[in-house]
Amino acid sequence: MKIEWIGHACFCITSEKGLKIVTDPYETGFRNIINYGAVDESADIVTVSHEHGDHNNVTAVSGDPAVVKEKGTKSVKGIEFKGIGVYHDQAKGAERGPNTIFVFEVDGIRIAHLGDLGHPLSAEELKELEGTEVMLAPTGGPMATLEVQEAIDVWESIKPAVVIPMHFKTEKCSFPRYSAENLVSLRPAARKMESSSVSLTKDGLPASTEIMILEPSR
Repeated sequence: MKIEWIGHACFCITSEKGLKIVTDPYETGFRNIINYGAVDESADIVTVSHEHGDHNNVTAVSGDPAVVKEKGTKSVKGIEFKGIGVYHDQAKGAERGPNTIFVFEVDGIRIAHLGDLGHPLSAEELKELEGTEVMLAPTGGPMATLEVQEAIDVWESIKPAVVIPMHFKTEKCSFPRYSAENLVSLRPAARKMESSSVSLTKDGLPASTEIMILEPSR
């Protein structure tokens, strides 16, 4: 399985057989804060964690993909998606609405995309994430998502093999409060990769959690 970070909360996940899943495609130029290049990707499936323009630009993805939204379990093109209904804020959605965490398996590897999770998870919600091996987690901080330490608390509760940060401040995205450097200051073992993608196999997953900070491909 290959995971490419396109930018913001958008990834392209490609299975060994070539099936492609794009998560949370953004609108380039959204509110003058998302300045990554166009998603411009073909995919079989698109997931949308919530209906904000920096996460739901499905039309940016070609190939007539199936679209997966909202909570509940759905089977699409041989992949089962579990949507966990949570919120984009600490006020049960009163400020920024709902958010959906998607958990799904590709090539035997269980992946969780947290979307714009805006609050610490309850014991029941954490239980639904048990078994996650790769977590795509927002680390850009409040006014958009969890505080960075709260995000760390989520993955340290679950103990995935790999954490790939997303939705943080970069030269092309000014909105989140925190950058990769803020995460590294809290977790010095986090690795800043020199690539926009990483290839993973079930048998090759690390024995303990590794934090891999990718470069955006757009």
